[in-house]
Amino acid sequence: MLPLFLIVSMAILGSTSILGIVLNCIILCVNFVQKEKGKSLGPSELILVTLGISNITFQVVMTANDLMIILASDLYYSDGVCTTIKVLLFIPIFSSFWFTVCLCVYYCLQIVIFTHPFLMRLKMEIATLVPCFLVTSFFVAVIISVPVFWSTYREPVIGNFSSNQTLEMNAPKLSITYLLPTSIIGSSLPLLLVAISNGIILKSLMSASNKLENTSSVQSPHAEARERAARTVGCLLLLYMSFYISELLMFTSLFPPNSPGFCACLMVIYTYSPIQSLILILGSPKLKKVLLGLFQISMMMSKETETIKTIS
Repeated sequence: MLPLFLIVSMAILGSTSILGIVLNCIILCVNFVQKEKGKSLGPSELILVTLGISNITFQVVMTANDLMIILASDLYYSDGVCTTIKVLLFIPIFSSFWFTVCLCVYYCLQIVIFTHPFLMRLKMEIATLVPCFLVTSFFVAVIISVPVFWSTYREPVIGNFSSNQTLEMNAPKLSITYLLPTSIIGSSLPLLLVAISNGIILKSLMSASNKLENTSSVQSPHAEARERAARTVGCLLLLYMSFYISELLMFTSLFPPNSPGFCACLMVIYTYSPIQSLILILGSPKLKKVLLGLFQISMMMSKETETIKTIS
């Protein structure tokens, strides 16, 4: 029988995976329906679609990775399998980070009024540049993930251990010469750019808020949209930082397995995709309306089911 910790982890992993896939599918379906109706996807919708695809891929690969570790450790730690899964896991993670940068920079350019010629030109051409940014972000993720294949090594196992402990200790490990530049390009740099975008947006909104108080005018729909975008960027930054810190703590093995700290980091990683998709949905009036509609329908169906059970 599996230990209680593994059973609980598998249950949480399964529930968060289902929730994350459902929420990201809502993002994809709403935007694809708009595309089928003949409406072209705007820059923000295109970024949301790529984020949705990246998150679904991450959720599926992460679920397969953890289930194989628990249920098929012999196969997982064999030559080639563990390394291949790591590559497949790193690509959507790094892609999601850089896609988040694209979304935050896009919101920043839409909200803030710039006077520098380069930024003004970038703001005018952002609609045509977004697809290029997304493709570049994906290729950056692939380029820094593929070297995992020739950047892994196995440490010799000394001493008497059980078969599972021996497999885990002899698992392929990544060299520091790969991890250092990869963590900078794939994680730290995107986090820095998201933080800078968030800071510029907050500074702009504070300045606009002071002007609004001085003029005592009513807040316009455009101002509300700017504040909604700012909240989205701020929430994405907090989520990004939580995921980044959790991955760092788990990588450095600061917490032993099954400890409260280890469990907390694991929960942050498991809930990253569904929370990010929920933030994106709540930040879009169109997606938020669809989500609330689906929630109301599910509530009505549950009430009807309870009524039928009561009558029968």
